Amino acid sequence: MILAALVRKELIEIRRDRVTLATAVVLPLLLLFIFGYGITLDVKDVRFAVLDRDRSQASARLVDAFTASGYFERVRDLAAQADVDRVLDHGAATLVLVVPPDFSDRLAAGRTADVQLLVDGTFSATALIVLNYARTIVNRHSMALAGAAARAQGLTVPPHVEVAARVWYNAPMRSVNYIVPGLFAVLLMAFPPLLTALAIVREKERGTIEQVFVSPVSPAVFILGKILPYAGIAFVEMLVVLAVGTFWFDIPFRGSLPLLLAASLVYVFVTVGIGVFVSTLLRTQVAAVFLSLVVTMMPSFLFSGFLFPIATMPYVLQLYTYAFPARYFNDISRDLYLKGVGIEYLWWNAALLAAYGAVIVLVATWRFRKKVA
Repeated sequence: MILAALVRKELIEIRRDRVTLATAVVLPLLLLFIFGYGITLDVKDVRFAVLDRDRSQASARLVDAFTASGYFERVRDLAAQADVDRVLDHGAATLVLVVPPDFSDRLAAGRTADVQLLVDGTFSATALIVLNYARTIVNRHSMALAGAAARAQGLTVPPHVEVAARVWYNAPMRSVNYIVPGLFAVLLMAFPPLLTALAIVREKERGTIEQVFVSPVSPAVFILGKILPYAGIAFVEMLVVLAVGTFWFDIPFRGSLPLLLAASLVYVFVTVGIGVFVSTLLRTQVAAVFLSLVVTMMPSFLFSGFLFPIATMPYVLQLYTYAFPARYFNDISRDLYLKGVGIEYLWWNAALLAAYGAVIVLVATWRFRKKVA
């Protein structure tokens, strides 16, 4: 069969091209470790400094409440207000706790005592989390002081509301549990399209594509002959990334493995199809590399929901995200890993992903047929 011959020819070329094989296997794993360890939304070991103008047992207990929380690391004791500016300017601390000189006196008199929290707001998202942590610690310490004072006077502790919170789907609140399943969508959108685009454009540069134009091979068979080998490589790459990402980072998997593999297979054909489409537009490998990165990896970072929730984007950009298949697979991957949902919740994303793949392959075939004609 012509298709089998084309696939065999492509596999021979891939086997001889060790750079391609290394790119397909090593680079995705390298990026998995870089992003898996480098991108984190967790806030821990926050460096904080203390300007304690009261220097009492009461202020010392408040400072100890910060260090005992496990979220803050005390790095410096300050002597004057000028030290506060210096510490924050140099980035030596993210938070500065300022205790006024009358802190203990006001507490002893049963009056409200104020403290000041100064946060480095350079990274607004981190600053907001740090500020919420610090406020929670101060509030808990205040409640403990109020309860102790009431019991010392033989009074009943006044009624108050306590929150019993339970986190679903990611109980330990590890950001890596959220980041790594999203990385699967990003990494598979980066390399398979690039490899496929380079394979076809390389034939254009060598002039061997002209033999296809004059041969009886139909455009559909030629496109399919290019897609199948790289789809196989991409699927193996996907299995490796899934296995390493899951077991190395200890990511819980609660869903159906066959469903994840089926969705991955569809996604692989989509990514390879995008590479084929890019190759029909260009004639040089440099241009293919540039365009592949622009239309695949960059949008998958920004518009797939990998780092930024789509619901928080302006409505126009929310509509724009539907143009990128990484959005659909990102939802499928995270829902399977963290929520363990079934096809009844994922069928819409799966259907859109399959439709996207069918359309991109048909358009690529049409573009190639135009050139043959």
